Amino acid sequence: MTLAAETVTLNVPSPTLAAKAFVLRDANTGGLLAASNPDMPVEPASLTKVMTAYLAFEAVKQKRLSLTQTLPVSHKAWKVEGSKMFIDTTMTVTVDELLHGLIIQSGNDASITLAEGIAGSEELFATLMNKKAVALGMKNSHFVNSTGLPDPTHTTTARDLSILANALIRDYPQDYARLYSQKSYTYNKITQPNRNRLLFLDPTVDGMKTGHTESAGYCLISSAKRNDFRLISVVLGTTSDNVRAAESQKLLNFGFQFFESKLIYPAAKAITRQKVWKGKESEVDLTVARPVYLTLPQGEYANMKANVRIAKPLEAPLKAQQTVGKIDFTLNNQVVHSVPLVTMQAVEASNIFSRMIDQVRLYLQ
Repeated sequence: MTLAAETVTLNVPSPTLAAKAFVLRDANTGGLLAASNPDMPVEPASLTKVMTAYLAFEAVKQKRLSLTQTLPVSHKAWKVEGSKMFIDTTMTVTVDELLHGLIIQSGNDASITLAEGIAGSEELFATLMNKKAVALGMKNSHFVNSTGLPDPTHTTTARDLSILANALIRDYPQDYARLYSQKSYTYNKITQPNRNRLLFLDPTVDGMKTGHTESAGYCLISSAKRNDFRLISVVLGTTSDNVRAAESQKLLNFGFQFFESKLIYPAAKAITRQKVWKGKESEVDLTVARPVYLTLPQGEYANMKANVRIAKPLEAPLKAQQTVGKIDFTLNNQVVHSVPLVTMQAVEASNIFSRMIDQVRLYLQ
């Protein structure tokens, strides 16, 4: 998986927040728009459950679990401290119910039950968490449990959490939409509200997850979408529930106020035609594999330039969707985003005589 460059966009100073660390990520490009102490090690508390949910969604997608499947509740899950969905060892709970308990009620018991159902034990599940963290590009995270209960070696960073949140929304958009915006959930006749206050305060916020321990402070990952512009904020180490909500709202509002995001190129539409040597066709259309959005400070689109770069002369044979170059987007002579260019169609090699002629022409260029 190719990760977008994480450059803080030019000429817009970051806001000041009452938090130990924060990150504002643009979901369209993957870039950072604001940050403070983004790589400072922190305890993630229940923000850990975003990774637990990601792996649960993955297990369902790969048919290792199904939403209607029931899982047994272990003594460990039943007795765990902290927030719960209130399940016990006499119950068998469906995966879908556990996901609701995990995401909306922040149930530690739901988290352990899912972890044991996926990996056999919470300890083995932690190894899956760490492997996935590496695969997603989370360079400074180490998980030892599925819940986020305090452990000195259970750490992450604001940057890594924003990568994880972005990946979950990107890779499992239907699961995200179905679960993370729910304001309450009732299980076993016990109704608990979603602890994400922004769901009740800002109609454009549709997730994501709160966290709190005495050592971590009050933390919140939140995401909002206005038109086609989605932002992900991570605010860590505030002093209260009210403060984490207020500072997260401030960070989201900052992003929407000072930046705009536009679709530059749709996927699978020809952007440029390039010469092909030694092929049955003399030219090939190039495009982008995914829609390309660009997020810039308000009013800067007029100053943006797109430069097509082909690494070397294109020679047949070429496969469809083969990466052959890239487009660099520059602002004030600085590259702010790059995307790969791929071929729209395959080009077969020509006969030996045509290839010999083109080889000579290439040599003389």
